Amino acid sequence: MPRPLAVLIAFAALLVAAPAAQAADVTVTSFDGTHILAHWFPVDGASAAKPAPTILMGPGWGGAGDQAVNGTGSTAVGIPGIKTLHDAGYNVLTWDPRGFGASGGTVETDSPDFERRDTQKLIDLVATEPEAQLDKPGDPRMGMAGASYGGGIQLVTAAFDRRVDAIAPSIAWNSLITSLSKDATVKSGWAGFLYGVAASRQLDPHIKASYDQGLATGILSADNRDWFATRGPGALVKRIKAPTLFIQGTVDTLFTLDEAAANYAILRRANVPTKMLWFCGGHGACLTAQGDPNRAVNATIAWLGRYVKRDGASTGARFDAVDQNGKQRTWSDFPVRATGALTATGKGTLALQASGGAGPATIPATAGGLGSLVAPLTPAKASGAVNVKVRARSRSSVLGAPTVDLTYRGKAVGARPARVFAQLVDDATGFVLGNQITPIPVVLDGRTHKVTRPLEMIDQAMKSGSSVTLQLVATTVAYAQPRLGGSVRFSRVRVSLPTVR
Repeated sequence: MPRPLAVLIAFAALLVAAPAAQAADVTVTSFDGTHILAHWFPVDGASAAKPAPTILMGPGWGGAGDQAVNGTGSTAVGIPGIKTLHDAGYNVLTWDPRGFGASGGTVETDSPDFERRDTQKLIDLVATEPEAQLDKPGDPRMGMAGASYGGGIQLVTAAFDRRVDAIAPSIAWNSLITSLSKDATVKSGWAGFLYGVAASRQLDPHIKASYDQGLATGILSADNRDWFATRGPGALVKRIKAPTLFIQGTVDTLFTLDEAAANYAILRRANVPTKMLWFCGGHGACLTAQGDPNRAVNATIAWLGRYVKRDGASTGARFDAVDQNGKQRTWSDFPVRATGALTATGKGTLALQASGGAGPATIPATAGGLGSLVAPLTPAKASGAVNVKVRARSRSSVLGAPTVDLTYRGKAVGARPARVFAQLVDDATGFVLGNQITPIPVVLDGRTHKVTRPLEMIDQAMKSGSSVTLQLVATTVAYAQPRLGGSVRFSRVRVSLPTVR
């Protein structure tokens, strides 16, 4: 079996449990006649005389609905299982999303015009089940949980349907433009994996066209970018009124921390009850200390208890994070006010060549998160780079998005986008911080130019005398190959890492 396909199958297995004969399957006919297969799991003791609240839980991309009645969920992606939810007193409804599993239709990527309307039909179904507690006829007491694709559908559904009492999206996104094609640079590593797991299904033509364009040119056409932009949630987040817990992985290289931060900021401005939790997991490999592996699942159960069961459960501080040592820290809000910065400057010349770039990483099988499954698309310390070391003179806590300021000139050949990539490496471990790397557009016309860019968010505790190194590289396994040939001379590189109390 080819390596990418084997990895995808294993990845999907983390998000989708094996079928169980106990599932009570129901087929729902959606607005356009498409049949959606749902799986109903009432909690023991629930009845028409003693109904229980319900949690809808969608699967990850390419998967079918969870049917493992004894499943306790996944700490790798931060979601509870059916048994965990049953133990907490909830009925559970899972389903095969449009185009996946045994459901019909074309995959439309959590579209508000398609999958959202499917989910609303599922809520209608729950309202007819005798074991389901209702707030009023047609309106079940219900929340939603799920990771990745199963997180995105929560945001889109809650934006339109006020019957959703609370949601807890894990490792989801704000925009499929900023997440899949940051700074108009295709994440070719993830694009290949995600397309591969769904290639045999009935896909909207834009999905294959985008995959082909990413391979051929490294960028997407305006038409395909517009299509992904309409897949939400994006601007729809401001319509959400349901209390929302955002769970995001510090090492997630598909949907990075700033995707959750963008969603969180929107709901905070709208005074919607919200919380954000960072854990070492998600679409990535946890190479450092994980801390309490059950933080995300426990937070989800508390959140649903507070806002679905309305049992008064404590949900803790609004912002809950974990650093590379596994140490949990909390703050009253996000962003946390910076109290200073660690800075450094440097210079150097970068050869624009394919070799010596960032990754693939060597990841031990014991790593947390998705571990070695994502090694082929995970950045690692580069051998060909312009390096700038940043040293901590005292104990410091770096939290948020570092920034780089570049003054440069250079030339390259070809029609592909002109890019360099920036990552930070822990000099003590050799690991890239959070496995994160950021594309930086450059103009390679032989003239001097300046550019300033925020890097992906990180959470890094630093001891006095410890250091990290900024690396500017020409290529990475995470993104499509840019224009190569020639070189870039950086006459000034300044990097700034925000520190907090």
